[in-house]
Amino acid sequence: MKRSLLPLTLGGLTIGITEFVMMGLLPDIASDLNISIPIAGYLISAYALGVVIGAPLLVIITRNLPPKKTLLILAALLAIFNSLSIIAPNYNILFLSRFLSGLPHGAFFGVGAVVASKLADKGKEAQAISVMFLGLTIANVVGVPIGTYIGHHLNWRYTFIIVGVIGVITFLSIKLWMPEIEAKKEDNIKGQLQFFKKGESWLVILITAIGSGGFFAGLVI
Repeated sequence: MKRSLLPLTLGGLTIGITEFVMMGLLPDIASDLNISIPIAGYLISAYALGVVIGAPLLVIITRNLPPKKTLLILAALLAIFNSLSIIAPNYNILFLSRFLSGLPHGAFFGVGAVVASKLADKGKEAQAISVMFLGLTIANVVGVPIGTYIGHHLNWRYTFIIVGVIGVITFLSIKLWMPEIEAKKEDNIKGQLQFFKKGESWLVILITAIGSGGFFAGLVI
């Protein structure tokens, strides 16, 4: 693995843990905050709402920035917003912190995929992008079970301390190991929206929606 790709793996690890560990921590959070488990379940929805809103919003806001600077901003947001969960005194603040934690999710993967392809050797762009998503895989196989165990046997806030620490390490690794990449001059927003006039774009969206929906429906069943 190229050292310059490692920050993207760490970012995927941070996002993977914070996104999925909440499912295992619901009973602990509900007990600690004196709420029901169904009410605690809205913390998962808060994160998902942040992802939906944050992905297009942050991509538009940072579209003219160099990719490295964009990733530094997104990594900082991941670390800061996840750290808010550590000190959340009540359900409302925790709900807000979960929403904020979701904002950089989609933008990080989107920008990260572009950066990975530019850092890759010729003909190995897909392999480089898969290195970033390796972090997501490690999160689900190792990070989430460990985070859930810590939440059950110690305190659920300790899990978010770990997420915050990994977020800080991600930020530092981007700063130290990722080379500068020239910002690409993008079309204006109206020009970019022309993408949705293509039938292929909707086919990709449909396949993604069915695949992701089927996966999570299977987990529930």
